[in-house]
Order: sequence, then C-alpha cells, then structure tokens
Amino acid sequence: MGFNPLKEIGTPIEKQFKNWEKLNITPYDKNAVDPYTRTRIILMNGIEVEAALFLHQMARHTQDLQSRQILASARRVEQQQQKMINWLSPGNESVLETTIGYEQVAVDLTAWLARTEPDPYVKQALDFALLEDFDHLYRYANALDMSGKKAEEICGGYTEIFPGRPTSAEHRHPFDSIRYHVDSQKADPLTLLHILVIVSGEQQTMNFYMNAGNTQTDSLSRGLYQEIAMIEEQHVSHYESLADPRDSWWKRLLMHEYCECYMYYSCLQYEQDQHVRSLWDQGLSEEVEHLRLAADLYKKHEGKDPEEVLPSEMPEPVKFEQNKEYVREILEKQVDFTGDGPEMKRVSELPENNRYHSYQSTVNSGAVPSQEIIQKHIDQFGTDYRFESEGPHPLEAYRRREAVTA
Repeated sequence: MGFNPLKEIGTPIEKQFKNWEKLNITPYDKNAVDPYTRTRIILMNGIEVEAALFLHQMARHTQDLQSRQILASARRVEQQQQKMINWLSPGNESVLETTIGYEQVAVDLTAWLARTEPDPYVKQALDFALLEDFDHLYRYANALDMSGKKAEEICGGYTEIFPGRPTSAEHRHPFDSIRYHVDSQKADPLTLLHILVIVSGEQQTMNFYMNAGNTQTDSLSRGLYQEIAMIEEQHVSHYESLADPRDSWWKRLLMHEYCECYMYYSCLQYEQDQHVRSLWDQGLSEEVEHLRLAADLYKKHEGKDPEEVLPSEMPEPVKFEQNKEYVREILEKQVDFTGDGPEMKRVSELPENNRYHSYQSTVNSGAVPSQEIIQKHIDQFGTDYRFESEGPHPLEAYRRREAVTA
C-alpha cells in the first residue's frame, strides 16, 4: 500500500505556529540553486497562496463559528508556510530573473501534467496553454539577454527557449477562455488534482506579473509584463473553468488540503537540497493535520466518508523534468490553435466574422510589446535570443532569426 495521508498522524495544529526567527528563513544562492529546486519553490508558493485565498473565501461563506475558527487556524499556518517558502527566494534575484523561473515552471509543470493526464479534454486544455507559456519564456528571455544574462543559465539547459504560439496571437475574447467543466463524481482523482495544481500555478504567475510588472523602468518592459499578464488571466479563467462548480465548499476544502499533501509529498520525492527538503517534510506533516481537520468538517457538514472521495493512496507525484521532445511535438501539431467557445480550434477553421478576429484587431491595433521586444533584440544583436539544444525550430516558418515572425 502506498502513502495515504488520511492514515498518517500529522503535527497537531497548536504546535504548528512559528516564531519570527523560524519564519525568516535563509534564502537560496541564486547562482548555485538547482533550477528545479527553484521551480518547486515557485510552485509551492503558488499552492500556499491559493490555500490561503481559498480559506478566506470559504470563511466568507461559512456561518458555523466553530468551523470558521478551525479554518482560521489552518489559514494562519498556510500563511506562515507561504512566507517561509517565498522567503527562500533571495533579494538579489531580479524580477526578470525570477520571471524566467516562473515561465520554466509553467512549461515543465504543464507538460508533465499533460503527459500524465487521463482525461483527453483536460489534456487538450493543458497542451493548449503549454505552447503559450513556452512563448512567454522566449519573450522574457530576449529581454533578459539584453540585460546581460542568459536565460538558459537560469533554466539549467533543461528547457529549450524559442518561439511557441506567438503571444500576439494568444489574445482571445473572454468567452473563448471558458471550457467545459469536469464531473467530479466521475473524474479520475488525478484529474481533479491536476486542475487544482495548474490553477494555483497560473494564478500565482498572474498575481506576480500584476504586482511586479510596474517595477520595470522602461516602457517596453512594462508593456511586455502588461501584455503577458493579460494572457495569464486568460489561463486562470481557462483552467479554473475545468473544475466542477457543483462541488460543495466542504468537498472543495477536502480536495484543497489533499492537494497540498500531494504537492508536499511530490516535492519530497525529488528534492536534493537538504535545507529546502526539510521545509517540504515539515509542510507535509502539517498538511496531514489540516487534511484530518478538513475530513472531520466534511463528515460533520456533509455526513459522508472522505475516503469515498479521496484516493486510497497518493497518485504518481508531480515531477519537474525535461520535456523538450514533448513540447516540440505539441508545437508541431497545435501552434495555430485558438479558443472558440469551450472548444479549441485552428484559427483557419474560424469564419471571418468570428469574435477572435475582432478582439485581435482591437488589442493589437497599435504596437505589440511581445513583438517589439524581439525586434529590439534583433536591432541590438542581429538575431533573436534562443536556446535550441535539440536542433532548429520544429516549424520552418519560425526558423528565421533576423526578423520578427510573429
């Protein structure tokens, strides 16, 4: 039998509160940290931010005082966990350097989830946004190169960097970011976990760009963050719409706490940095207790056994690893896709009067920052910046490097 957090004994909630010295944790060395340690930290920061925000929203929809107090205790610990994880990032890591880490998370996390996703429609949704985040990495990497640093050094050579679905082509009418939702009663538990994980990751990226984009000093960089931040909003809408809106707050609480156990467990399986690993170990023990509390609340308010909802053992853990071949494969097949209502179609399949075209003509009617940043790099160096470790771009139309192709 594999790991089942419902059968484990966690750290009692009253022993989880920490003093300021423990919270103000020593950050990693940005020049020595393993790229996938960085991506785990970024993702887990997003997982904890989602946990805290969810618990606040749930408290606003809960009347029972005792339940609200239990939620408050768990929420306080989630906030402390988030501070410790986020404080692992050093102050001398620039916003743009951190951004490269965020986009590496988006690429390699989304690719791994897609490769292991059992639901064909959810897999399609993951593949769809994967190509967009892949292009964001390329745009930001060109900006970073002009500041004197190579993005491939931050990514450790694990993730290739070249054009994906062009950012300028990603802008869609709001209606076209809403997908069909799954049936949580029938869906594989792994699908439900994947949706929670990717929503948390994309939401964190959206929030980061919303708040960090205006720290850039030049107009073009500020515009680039603004443009890509709007795509990240589309991605949050895209992914959150996959979740079953019919689930009760108590079931959602149960799934959120199980997902946190799942993610801390996943990080523990692959983390080599002992300093960071101790946080994953501590977090798992704390989340086992949060899951127990959530299970008790689920029984109290729903009158159901949580073991009927949750898997009997932890599913395959999330793993950050190279996805170069997979990204190239999806890029070859789906680069020209967009949204059309809840479906994902090729742009060539849309009629001329489709709202995609009118929305594109509105937002791209002037200068487009994601194109301008590449042109600026070409003007400065003669070509764009790329890291193509597996050969030239898989699509011939995107191989030219002396001009902006999209």
